[in-house]
Amino acid sequence: MQEITFAMSQSTVFKGYALTDPAKWTDLEVVEFKPKTFQPEDVEIAITHCGVCGSDLHTITQGWGESKLPLVVGHEIVGTATRVGAKVTTIKPGDRVGVGAQIGSCLDCTRCKMDYENYCTQMVETYNDEYPDGIITQGGYSTAIRAHERFVFPIPNGVESRDAASMLCAGLTVFSPLKTHGAGPGKKVGVIGIGGLGHYALLFAKALGAEVFAFTHDTSKFGDIKKMGADHIVNTSEKDFHTDFAGSLDIIISTLDTYTPNTPLSDFLSMLFVHGKFISVGIPNADNPLPQIHPFDLMPSGALLGGSHIGSKTECLEMLQLAANKGVKPWIEELPMKDAGTALRNLYDNKVRYRYVLTQDLA
Repeated sequence: MQEITFAMSQSTVFKGYALTDPAKWTDLEVVEFKPKTFQPEDVEIAITHCGVCGSDLHTITQGWGESKLPLVVGHEIVGTATRVGAKVTTIKPGDRVGVGAQIGSCLDCTRCKMDYENYCTQMVETYNDEYPDGIITQGGYSTAIRAHERFVFPIPNGVESRDAASMLCAGLTVFSPLKTHGAGPGKKVGVIGIGGLGHYALLFAKALGAEVFAFTHDTSKFGDIKKMGADHIVNTSEKDFHTDFAGSLDIIISTLDTYTPNTPLSDFLSMLFVHGKFISVGIPNADNPLPQIHPFDLMPSGALLGGSHIGSKTECLEMLQLAANKGVKPWIEELPMKDAGTALRNLYDNKVRYRYVLTQDLA
């Protein structure tokens, strides 16, 4: 097979809204950058939409360590394939495709061969990482991106591009543990924190057929949560909120990305049924660990405390098809890409309901 290229790809300029000064993290500047070296297995994508993720905020505010400057963030990317390498078999120019939070792995280890490439010890993050050829990875607040076919996801016709974008990190991050741990008919799933990740956990748990319990301290969201389909809404600011649900939940998905010593982790664990799972998908700043728990908090139900990391391509394709089949639509607000700084500030101030999606204005 020969490499196939759209005419528009011949003149592609890779540029994006970049962090250049961490002290001014809402003031992103347009910069040109060098993409990865195009390989026969690669797909080049003209970006049309990019979601704004909490990871973007943690990264540009240096909460997860120092950024490789200048840095373009964004890893909820949807666009059109414009160039397809000679060894690519599942994508053709003109296809609507997406890229999530991972853009590479070794593809040769046991994990990769078992569809656990999202746990590969040599994984490459979509931004603020380094390709094997030494080029720094740049994300989706930009005109275009190149990625190995393994990390490029065809978008089904039943899902709009603006909706698909935030599914590729936020959606997949919660769908993967829901699927892994058996969410479905007859199961009771708790979701802690109804924000970008949490509203997706609610939507996908319902789409999978589970009974859903939404846990939040924000009473202003109760109306939205009901419209999203939650079967139960629990106000975590009320004393003893957990007692009526002791030992009853099969899975709890925690999307919290800020903890205090008073975060009631032991109360959440007490709501798990025998061998129930508490899965943390929110990632706080590096200096903000989980609150202390005691082994006694785990023993009464044989509770399991674990984590999850994005998801595999297999899971992503299943998630997208489920969204198409069930009509899953995220609650999003669209902004032009030039307003990325505003979106990040509003995310920092917890003003977004429930996910920002940036639309292309550079190309």
